[in-house]
Amino acid sequence: MEMPERKCETAGCGKLANLQCPTCIKLGISGSYFCSQECFKSNWKIHKVIHALAKGEGNEKKDDSYCPWPYYNYTGKLRPFPQTQKRIVPLEIGRPDYADHPQGFPLSEQAVKGSAHIKVLDDEEIEGMRVACKLGREVLDEAARVCDVGITTDEIDRVVHEACIERECYPSPLNYYEFPASCCTSVNEVICHGIPDTRPLEDGDICNVDITVYHRGFHGDLNETFLVGNINNKVKDLVKVTYECLQKGIEIVRPGEKYREIGNVIQKHAQTHGYSVVKSYCGHGIHRLFHTAPNVPHYAKNRAIGVMKPGHCFTIEPMISIGSWKDEMWPDKWTAVTKDGQWSAQFEQTLLVNETGCEILTRRREKNGQPHFMDKL
Repeated sequence: MEMPERKCETAGCGKLANLQCPTCIKLGISGSYFCSQECFKSNWKIHKVIHALAKGEGNEKKDDSYCPWPYYNYTGKLRPFPQTQKRIVPLEIGRPDYADHPQGFPLSEQAVKGSAHIKVLDDEEIEGMRVACKLGREVLDEAARVCDVGITTDEIDRVVHEACIERECYPSPLNYYEFPASCCTSVNEVICHGIPDTRPLEDGDICNVDITVYHRGFHGDLNETFLVGNINNKVKDLVKVTYECLQKGIEIVRPGEKYREIGNVIQKHAQTHGYSVVKSYCGHGIHRLFHTAPNVPHYAKNRAIGVMKPGHCFTIEPMISIGSWKDEMWPDKWTAVTKDGQWSAQFEQTLLVNETGCEILTRRREKNGQPHFMDKL
């Protein structure tokens, strides 16, 4: 669940951007960023049209359907639906430092941001990770039981939230940089970080559910893409190849291997089957911190730093798309979608490097560890 880089809105610029339009802030419009005052001023005539649309100026036809961003051009067919209120975690359950921060800032993560140092876990920390990851797997398995035609992603979030509470876990995504839900649900062209809402899943959809739990000081992170109802063969193949990409990456994890090699084997397998690898989001180190070193890109010829050692703990979570590898973000500042509206799938495991290879801490205990989608094939 990495924070993406924001790019300047000015056409042809593409620079990193941190300045937000003050009028957009006042109107509650998300996602308008510029790299400099110069770019903002030069783009003003085009940009101010958004303000008029948000105010409803020039719109004589009234639309009663839910439409939070009338100015946004969607890349695919999926649309946002209303969300329910943020769920509550009982105070007696241990919480990460961002859980009660007004902006959801993970201060412990920010303290080591930019460092390439990869922590080697001791025996006590390894055991803490094993427990957290086992519980995370149990929570994902609960989500798998309800992910079906007619079920809303908000209902999946409710099941995930309650499953976390039952296991004395805090759902790690909740309030992380103000994320409003207890898990991510990414449907069809959504690559990752989809926010659960009241849209019922439809026959033929795919839905990725991304779970992270925080238990007694440690995070366990995993996700799977589920098949909803009757899926066409093209989409089934996408999901199958995406899982194979994850497996290819896991197979090379061993002491002495470079982290950058993971992306080489994943992209080779994806391209062999005609698919692309999303570049904006990567795997990451995980333990007491939700996201930390190492950075684990899934694409070839990356510049990831580091060599694997026993005691390293990290995720591999490739996002594989039918069409372009490029992505963009909905104005909610979270939902990442494919640039061309084609569908995308993802799988994730948390791994511990040991003396001979790795231990898959979030592995499924049933069906010889195979993912849930294979139960339907």
